[in-house]
Parts: sequence; C-alpha cells; structure tokens
Amino acid sequence: MRSSGRNSRGSGSGGKNYRGAGNRRDEQQQRAGRPRPEERRYDVGGGPKAGPKAGPKGSQGGPRTGSQGSQGSQGGGPKGGGLKGGGPKGGGGRGRKPGPARPREYEAQIEERNRARHDKPRVKMPKTFGEPEGERLQKVLARAGMGSRRACEELIDQARVEVNGKIVTEQGLRVDPEKDEIKVDGLTVATQSYLFFALNKPAGVVSTMEDPDGRQCLGDYVTNRETRLFHVGRLDTETEGIILLTNHGELAHRLTHPRYGVRKTYLAAIQGPLPRDLGKRLKSGIELEDGYARADHFRVVQNTGKNYLVEVSLHEGRKHIVRRMLAEAGFPVDKLVRTAFGPIALGDQKSGWLRRLTNTEVGMLMREVEL
Repeated sequence: MRSSGRNSRGSGSGGKNYRGAGNRRDEQQQRAGRPRPEERRYDVGGGPKAGPKAGPKGSQGGPRTGSQGSQGSQGGGPKGGGLKGGGPKGGGGRGRKPGPARPREYEAQIEERNRARHDKPRVKMPKTFGEPEGERLQKVLARAGMGSRRACEELIDQARVEVNGKIVTEQGLRVDPEKDEIKVDGLTVATQSYLFFALNKPAGVVSTMEDPDGRQCLGDYVTNRETRLFHVGRLDTETEGIILLTNHGELAHRLTHPRYGVRKTYLAAIQGPLPRDLGKRLKSGIELEDGYARADHFRVVQNTGKNYLVEVSLHEGRKHIVRRMLAEAGFPVDKLVRTAFGPIALGDQKSGWLRRLTNTEVGMLMREVEL
C-alpha cells in the first residue's frame, strides 16, 4: 500500500512541478540565446566526416563530437577546437602560440660553451694514482725484434736481460727505451727507432748518398726509406764489398774514429810470385807519404800460378790504404773487395743487395765501440 502511494505522489503534482521547472529553465536559456544542453555541439577540429554521425547519442552528436553547426563552429566548448576559437588541445588559435626561434648566434654560443665545458684540460693525477711511466720490458724487447712477448718473458726468466747494468729477475719492469740501456746476453738492444743496413757495394758506385754528376751512388739503393740514412766510412769507387748505412749518428762516428780501431778485412787480387816475408813487412809497417801503415793480419787465401788472392785486415781507414800499402810493397792490386766491417761479415750477400742487420749484429757493433 505504501509503494502505491509513493508511485501516485511521484507521478502526481510533484512530477508535474519538476517537468514544469525544467521547461521554464529551457525557455530562459533560449531567450538568453544559449542552446539547450542536449543541443550543444563542440567542434574538436575534426574533418568533414566528423559530423552528426560521430556522436554517441544519435544524429545530433554528443558533447565531444565534431560538427559544422553554426553555434559550435563559432563558439566552441572548453575542450573544443572551433574554426575561430579552440582550447589548447584543439587545432584553433586560442591556444599558446609557439615562441620565436632562437637566433643562430645564440645557438652557436651555447654550442661553444658546451664544447668548452667538455674540452677542459685533463687533470694531471699524482703518480700514485696515474698510469705508471715507461713501457714493459718484454714489450720493448719484442718491438726491437727479440721475439714474441712470451719469448722475451722467457729471456727475463733466464736472467739474460739487464737494464742499466743490473740483471732483471722480475717480470713487468717498466723502462724508458730512449734513456735506459738494455742488453741481452751482454749485447745492447737497439730499442730506439734506429735503422742499420749492410750493402754489398758494386764496383763503379760512388760512396756518397748523392752525386752531383749523376753517377750511381749509395743513395740509389735507399731511395724508398722514410728516414734519412748515411754511410759509415767510404769505399773507393772501384772497390766492392760491405758498407754500412744507418741513422745512428753516434754509432757511425765511433765506427770510423781511430780511437776505437774497428777492424776491416779485405780480399785483394795481386800478381806473384810473393816473397815469404811479405806478411811480416805489412805487419811491421809500410812507409807511405802520409805516414806508416800497418796491417793487423795477412794471409794467402788462394794461389793459381801467378795469381794470388790475399786477405789483409787493418784498423786504419785512410784513403786507398790497402791499395797503397800493397803497391808500395811491389804488388799492385787488380781487384779489391771488403769482406767484413768489424764483426759484420759480407758472407754470401750478392752484389748490389741491401739487407737489414739483425739485433745480434747491431749489439756486436755497439759493443765494439763501447756503446
């Protein structure tokens, strides 16, 4: 019974009053020129297809649908984007306009400041925290051609390497290749960027690196070298044999200085017969126009009839010294070949061939002149 009373009251005068108030409010909005809520349309900037069919409530569209109605297109809601208005989410002009572009000069200044911030000089850390100085000994030896790093480590384990006169017994020692003296088996290792070559000079080649007269010279055999080389001593134009080329100035100076007395060995072809005391005379000294000249060693290598091939060793380096000594003794030289310069022998190296000295040979040369 209570439910029926309630229904009768809800559908009675109270309901009519409610509907009447709503109608009056709608009439007031129409007189004020505002559309009813269900007739309001919001243009969100949609294309021509976003018309009355887009709304969820039928053909007239919901509150968020696009429309081309006169009222929606001119006004627009708070989230709409009309043709003339529009909020920040719409495509219209009432949103925030983009700021002006920064000038290029300002952009360049910003980039310069960023570069300056990242290009600051590196802070030099104390030696305690920075990288240790020098290079590992085995790496220096390997670069000098003493073998692989593992092989150089074995040399150190065998106590065959010494640095500045002290035998190295531990791995990982760091050295300065430009200052420290490194030896293997008592022979100095050329750890710096020095080059050492031996050339078998043919006859007719001038013992200079350049020749203004255009004759063939030593420089013709080393034209493709990046580092400038110079010859150690000289050989006569018609004399063949070994001549050293290097860029180690101190070594070249000592090898040619009379103080160190580096021995040179020659083979000379002369005509006999030879007296038995010729070797004794040469060793005792032959008087020349510029002083006495003495041989350190003399022997007959080969004899065929009157043709003799003799070996002469001496430590002097005066011009034409061997030719002049034998000519003064009465035996002019037909052909002369230098077969050894100190500990470096010519061996079977062919005429005109250039070869690089081994580390052992370089070490023997340095020991010869106390380097």
